[in-house]
Amino acid sequence: MLDGVFDALADPTRRAVVHRLGRGPTSVGDLARDAPMTLPSFLKHVRVLEATGLIRTAKSGRVRTCELNRERLDLVDDWLAAQRRIWADRTDRLERFVTRPEESP
Repeated sequence: MLDGVFDALADPTRRAVVHRLGRGPTSVGDLARDAPMTLPSFLKHVRVLEATGLIRTAKSGRVRTCELNRERLDLVDDWLAAQRRIWADRTDRLERFVTRPEESP
């Protein structure tokens, strides 16, 4: 689950889409306008983001609108928060070891 999200976010085009959707829903056409590729190629990126649950799409008439699924981004945020805690603890222990070796185990 988390691997798929990271795989989707590994691509700069998809990160740009997620970034843009952070400001609110918009149409696929508006999103594709800024991408340096054809619409069919861009739609592949939209499908990847949709398959991983990072975005939701809805069609109204001929317009497909994309919306960011913030709950899926919470997976990344939770994982990063856990990593920050681990590394903060490790660097704190390293600092104690370097600055106060007499207190280190």
